[in-house]
Parts: sequence; C-alpha cells; structure tokens
Amino acid sequence: MKIEEVIKSTVPLDNSKKIILNVLYTQNVITDNFNEILKPYDISGEQYNVLRILRGQKGCPANMCVIQERMLAKTSNTTRLVDKLLLKELVTREVCPENRRKIEVKITQKGLDVLKDLDPKVNAHEQYFSNNLDSDEVIELNRLLEKYRNHN
Repeated sequence: MKIEEVIKSTVPLDNSKKIILNVLYTQNVITDNFNEILKPYDISGEQYNVLRILRGQKGCPANMCVIQERMLAKTSNTTRLVDKLLLKELVTREVCPENRRKIEVKITQKGLDVLKDLDPKVNAHEQYFSNNLDSDEVIELNRLLEKYRNHN
C-alpha cells in the first residue's frame, strides 16, 4: 500500500516528505510487530536492546556509558531500563571495586535464557519483513537507508 493511501492524503506529496513518512510508518509497523513478540516476556524493545548489549559482553560487565553508547535509541534512560531489568532479575548491578562512581551491569542466567527463547522469534520477525525482497534488494535497501541517514 502506498503511503498516500495509508495516511489518506488527497493532495500530492513531495518525494522527500514521502520518504520520511514511509520510514516513520515502516518503523511503527516493525515496532508494533516486535512489541507483540516481547509482550509475553514483559520487556520493552529498549530493555531487550540492553539485554542484547550485555549478552555481547560475553560475561564481562558493562558500565552505564557503554550501554548508553550502544543503544539504538540514544534518548533511552539507561538507568531506568537497568532498574526495571534488575527488578525482573534479568541483570545484576554492582559498584566497581576500583572506581566507586562506576556501576557495572551484567546479564544473569535468567536474562540469557530469555534471550535464548526470544532468538528464533526475533530472527523470524526480521526475516518476515525481508521476505518480499530478493537478496539484492535487501542489500540495496540497507545501502540506501545508510546513505540517506549519513548525508555527509
């Protein structure tokens, strides 16, 4: 469905405006679908992102700055996200012995188990949105989105 049909526009849209509307609408469709996958686990997309970052640490702790700089949504309140994951026993948080101002966060086995259960569902979700594109189109779409975003 064309974006004009989605928003029920009766006037022609400038192509630059259509790109923005298409990207935003597509993001919402993908996010809504993803949130349905996460709902049974009682975690948000941002909390999932934190868990993925911590799993990538391969058992080593990460401080709040490391987590924040790797987040997809840079505006996320990392402290609040970690607090919520702590209450669910998906992460641990400790004061760094060498630097008392530094907080170290690690994923727990329970957190790893949640991700292990989610992995095939998330992979299927990612594949679902690429199914109507051939492999060259997937590569080209990634190239174009990166070019569009990094307008240097």
